[in-house]
Order: sequence, then structure tokens, then C-alpha cells
Amino acid sequence: MGTADNTFGAFLIGVVVSAALYGVTCLQTWYYFSRYFSDPWYTRLLVGAVFVSDTTHQALITHTLYTYLITDFGNASDLEKLVWSLSVEVLFNGFTGFMVQSFLAKRVYHLSNKNMIITASVMSLVIAEFVIVVIYVAKAVGLTTFAQVPQIRTLSMSINAIAAAGDILIAVLLCTFLQRSRTGFRRSETMIKKLMLFTINTGLLTSICAMMSLISIAVWPDTYIYIAFYFCVGRLYCNSLLAILNARKDIRRNSCDEPLSISLHKARRPIESPIGSSQMEMPNDLSIKIDTTQEYTEDEDIKRPQSV
Repeated sequence: MGTADNTFGAFLIGVVVSAALYGVTCLQTWYYFSRYFSDPWYTRLLVGAVFVSDTTHQALITHTLYTYLITDFGNASDLEKLVWSLSVEVLFNGFTGFMVQSFLAKRVYHLSNKNMIITASVMSLVIAEFVIVVIYVAKAVGLTTFAQVPQIRTLSMSINAIAAAGDILIAVLLCTFLQRSRTGFRRSETMIKKLMLFTINTGLLTSICAMMSLISIAVWPDTYIYIAFYFCVGRLYCNSLLAILNARKDIRRNSCDEPLSISLHKARRPIESPIGSSQMEMPNDLSIKIDTTQEYTEDEDIKRPQSV
């Protein structure tokens, strides 16, 4: 085991940062239910389930921190023991990630014109990660001390590696399909660009956090630095989902507020001269304004615009 700074110090930092992110989760959840009450029941159920899972995870890691730093304060021998909540929290973190990634896989399914092969490739990573999480927790609850943790280190590294791979794959696929959906009209272009930006940012945060956890456990295996990063993964998944859902009305409103026009100011049209058969060019200061309507696909969570 390392020093107090890179073991329980890192542990403490992870819980504090996770608690701060949980505050953002609470705010975003309240915002969602107060503004999007007309969403389909299954979307609201998903948000509720993710929030409950995230809340349970925060309670578990808080219990772990309290046990080590308060209950076992001054008793060095107890610090070597594994608290049950530290093992169980992995299950809820994995469950949160599973729900959010499944939601994003559903978006991939619709944007890919219901391509089963592409969707199956995404879901295979999502399911594989959750299966490994369950196996990890099943083995971890049987351990009693930190000295036994290296026995399941390979599983821990696999969880983070597959999570990062899944997030990157989902982000790349969504950006690719959104790029193909571009129509050339300003309103839909603006909406698609904003959706692509959201996709990149949300996928980037979770994949970076998972990669940092993977790198930490590989480079500093005798410390708890990797635990600090892993504590925040679930919180980032939850906030990513809520950010995507809560931004829909603003993205749509900003896109609809922009005028769609084609300027022909520089175009010149020839007219016949009354003298001889020569022609003269007259400036054509003409502006065409096009009103468009937006048609949405049946997926309420994507609402991909199509100019009509």
C-alpha cells in the first residue's frame, strides 16, 4: 500500500469531486422533470432509474469514506480491511453506465436507419461491460482485505477499457450519422452541429475518466488513485444523459429563430438593349426567403430535423 496521500487521500478527493457532480445531477434532474413532463413515460422512467442508481452510488461511497476515516480512525489494522460498500458501489456505477449507454445505443439505432449490425456492435460492448461488472462485484464481496484486491485487478482494468471503447465508438457513430444528415439549410445545419458538439463533449468526458482510471491502476497499482477516477464515471454518465435531454428545447428554439435565406445580391441578369442586338447586364438585388417546416422521426429523444 502507498502513502496516506495517494491512498485514502485520493479516496477522499474522489468522493468530494463525486459529491460535487452529484449536486449538478440533482439540479439537472429537477430541471428535467419540471420542464419535460410531457416526455414519454419510458424516458422519464429512465431518468428516474439513473438518478436512483446514482444516488445509491453516492451513498455507498460516502459510507465507505466515513467508515475508513471516522469509524476506524486511529485503528490502523482496520484500514487494511475491505468495507462491503466499496465493493457494492461498482455494481451501481456499472448499472448507471449500462442504462446511459443503452440509451445512446438506441439513438445510434435510429440514426443508422435501424441498422442492426451497427447497433449490435455497440450493444455488445455495453453488455460485455455490465457482465464483467457483475462478475467483479461477485468476486469482490468475497474479499476481506486490500491485499486480496490484485486478484481481481484484471477485471477492473477490463471494465474501464471496455467502457472507454464503448463511449468512443458511440460518439464516433453518432457524429458520423449526424454528419450524413446535414441538408445544407441553415436551421438544420445549426441543430446538427450543436448535437454533434454535445455528442463529442459527453462521450469525451466519460471516456477520458475511464481511461484515467485504467492508466492509474496500471501505473500505480498500490494506490487508490484509480478509485478516485472510477467514483466519478457514473456521475459523468448521469450528467451527460441529463445534459442531452435538457438541451433539446434550447437547441430547437435557437435553430428555429435563425432566418433561412438565399441572397442573390451579386447575381446579374442580362436584358436586351433597345439599340441593336447587344445586351446589357442589370444588377439583380434580390433576396429570397424560404420558410421551412421540420419533420421529426418518431424517436422523441433524437428528433432529427429534415427540411421539407
